[in-house]
Amino acid sequence: MTDAALPINLALQGGGSHGALAWGVLDRLLQEPRLRIAEISGTSAGAMNAVVLAHGMEKGGPEAAREALAGFWKAVSDAARYSPMQPTIWDRMKGDFSLDRSPPYLMAETLSRMFSPYELNPFDVNPLRDLVQESVDFDAINRSTKLRVHLNATNVRTGHARIFSNGEITCDTVLASACLPLMYRAVEIDGEAYWDGGYSANPALTPLIIDSEVVDVLIVQLNPMRREKLPRNAREIINRINEISFNTSLMKELRALDSLSRLVDKGVVEMNGGIHLRLHMIHGEEDLQDLSSSSKMNADWAYLQHLFNCGTAWAEDWLQNHLDDVGKRPSFYVEEHFGRERPKVPR
Repeated sequence: MTDAALPINLALQGGGSHGALAWGVLDRLLQEPRLRIAEISGTSAGAMNAVVLAHGMEKGGPEAAREALAGFWKAVSDAARYSPMQPTIWDRMKGDFSLDRSPPYLMAETLSRMFSPYELNPFDVNPLRDLVQESVDFDAINRSTKLRVHLNATNVRTGHARIFSNGEITCDTVLASACLPLMYRAVEIDGEAYWDGGYSANPALTPLIIDSEVVDVLIVQLNPMRREKLPRNAREIINRINEISFNTSLMKELRALDSLSRLVDKGVVEMNGGIHLRLHMIHGEEDLQDLSSSSKMNADWAYLQHLFNCGTAWAEDWLQNHLDDVGKRPSFYVEEHFGRERPKVPR
């Protein structure tokens, strides 16, 4: 990384263990001397990647950030080593990382439909708490002037997104951003209860645009927008419902920003300085087709390394094709990806 490196803001989606895909993307981006990460917005697993990266950057720059991310994901795998929720022996032989046939996973899923975390986990035990606290120096992040971080959580009572930025980032805000309501009790911060940020913004783009001098925003998407195979059994239907739910907030925010930008450009809406935004996106739609929702709970080290390698390949492909667009033009156009889904309005 040089003084002439191009600044870019990152928006990191959540996705449980699939966050290791973003780890691979980040590892490659951190090695790119022509890019400089200015701000990060993260949700759920994206929030964890964001704070670990920021911690490393504050401690020793890009190389330290790479080491911090690698150490964090290894710690995640080590913590899950003795978890009963593992792929079956048959699945391992086939190279299938899904937990769809894991009896402990199926039992836990069934219980979560019958009893709440307040009943099943009265002492509010969360194994991620110690892991996050041991991996991140939150004081260093909050006083940092090098990298701005934004984490998103969903207010349980209002359903609104709540953005936590430098100065208010703690272990609790990270856990709030990653709080799946059927697994963990809502995280309370300043008298308000929060669930996973994916329900309201996955990830939040607005904080990367408001009061930011950086125009280029790179979204790292982990949930497939499209599934070629129509879901037919109960598990496939549930999986697809979850994917659509966690993508809807991103699609709505992208469309809103695109519409506002067009209105400003046409002079219909006045806005000081207008909206200057160059969108980019990294995702691997083909790789995502084969990943089941249950595999988001699989933290086997071989699986995380597989996801890391996929993410690295995604980033390499994007750098080869679109690095020259940074600072000049967008490489992702909302209208091209979502425009055909809009209903026709009679004149």
